[in-house]
Amino acid sequence: MSLLTYLILAVLAAISIAAYMVGLYNRLQSLRNGAEATLSQIRVAMKKRLDMVEGLVASTEAYAHFEMEVLERITDLRAGLGEARPKDLDRIQGESQGLIGKISAVAESYPDLKTSEAMALTMNAIRDVEDEIARYRYTYNNIVQEYNTMLDTFPSSIAASRAGMREEEYLSFEVDELASQGYLPWQEEPRRPEAGWR
Repeated sequence: MSLLTYLILAVLAAISIAAYMVGLYNRLQSLRNGAEATLSQIRVAMKKRLDMVEGLVASTEAYAHFEMEVLERITDLRAGLGEARPKDLDRIQGESQGLIGKISAVAESYPDLKTSEAMALTMNAIRDVEDEIARYRYTYNNIVQEYNTMLDTFPSSIAASRAGMREEEYLSFEVDELASQGYLPWQEEPRRPEAGWR
């Protein structure tokens, strides 16, 4: 083979490698954008839930005196959602769950409030939004897993390091795991049946 043939093969190989690296970069960028879009959906759903919690506070005020502090906390949490990162969303999730727990405790003390249609509808709507948040969290974590895996594997790690891409954080929402096991931080652990030997 002539020198010209080797030169053409080298240029074709360089173009192929460059095209492959551009493809990897585009995939990484797509995953990062997907993760950010999903985080935005989580922020919107969390804001919707905080709006509903504020409505619950308003409906319970007639039965129990809620401090202005609770309403201010809801406002602060809502304001913090704007550009919240995963770690911030974990904190906001826990705090808003705590507020819902406090309101539920008040409702338990007032049978009229507990059985009111407005309270029941709002609590059901909050549960629906929490399911929505859980679905978004699942989607986000799947996207982040794929993105972080690509950052850690060859050859996509080369494209990622050249572009200055860093690993993304997962959303944990520990409260969701506790709730799925039957208890929340503001509730006692469920009673376990007594077991003994006969």
